[in-house]
Amino acid sequence: MVKLVSIFFGCVFALQIAAQDAKPSFEAYVESLKHEAKALEFSDAFLQQAFTDVTFYKRAIKADKNQPEFKITLDKYLKTRVPDWKVKQAVELYNTHQPLLEEIGKTYGVQPRFIVALWGNESNFGKIQGNYSIVSALSTLAYEGRREAFFKKQLFAALQILNEGHISQDKFVGSWAGAMGQSQFMPTSFLTYAEDYDKDGKKDIWSNPADVFASIANYLAREGWNDQITWGRQVRLPENFDLSLAGLNKSKMQSLAAWQTLGVRRFDGSDLPNVDLQASLIMPDDEHGRIYLVYSNFHTLMRWNRSTYFGSAVSYLADRIKKGA
Repeated sequence: MVKLVSIFFGCVFALQIAAQDAKPSFEAYVESLKHEAKALEFSDAFLQQAFTDVTFYKRAIKADKNQPEFKITLDKYLKTRVPDWKVKQAVELYNTHQPLLEEIGKTYGVQPRFIVALWGNESNFGKIQGNYSIVSALSTLAYEGRREAFFKKQLFAALQILNEGHISQDKFVGSWAGAMGQSQFMPTSFLTYAEDYDKDGKKDIWSNPADVFASIANYLAREGWNDQITWGRQVRLPENFDLSLAGLNKSKMQSLAAWQTLGVRRFDGSDLPNVDLQASLIMPDDEHGRIYLVYSNFHTLMRWNRSTYFGSAVSYLADRIKKGA
């Protein structure tokens, strides 16, 4: 029996070694990507240029495999993501771009403060966009194989962006995961939501404020944003509250009147607003941390980024912009 087990594991190990040996080189894999892209009707000349100097990024693989798993509290997260200096910059930039922001906000039905808050949280108002070649980063991550189908889809979308002339190849850079520009759109999101607001023929989310703001607003608007309401509010719970009622599942949404009846109150202890709104109760940490009633707009922010911490940071910065501006 022991001998059979040893033979079995020996065979498994041999198969693993053979599989590793069978994996093509990165250079050969890139050639296969070109072949697939050609079938999507990209020209040989374009593909030759697009993949010029394509590079295997070991650090992109490392970043993908070693994303931080440590847990911090929401309070600490907000202090890191929305420090006072960032709030000050947000208010200054809101005031600087106010005419354009108000025009775009009216066009798309999105309050300008949320556009600025997303801009600040995604790229620190355009200062941090990443310096990885988009084609190289996405080719690397597709080759690594853990999420090959996803990253190949992003790569082919990136090639379409480049082929349409929205950005020159030397400036076609972003994060290690392929997120691009001041809005940090993935390529497929760019194709769906990016806007050429000034009608110059390019959807420039890298350097054109009008296109950046309009693209952010267009995403929110198309995902259901309502500029007649805000995102939500911090609340407090009564003793012995049924915590099973909390959660972002829409089946758990109730009217503010219903939450009022259950004893939920504003953070200062006063009654909830007497308006006809559905809300979800969320506890990003637990019942001892911050607790919010959030409206449909917060659910829209969750489609941008599934992290309740991220949604809370955007909402918190938007509220502080409102106070400061």
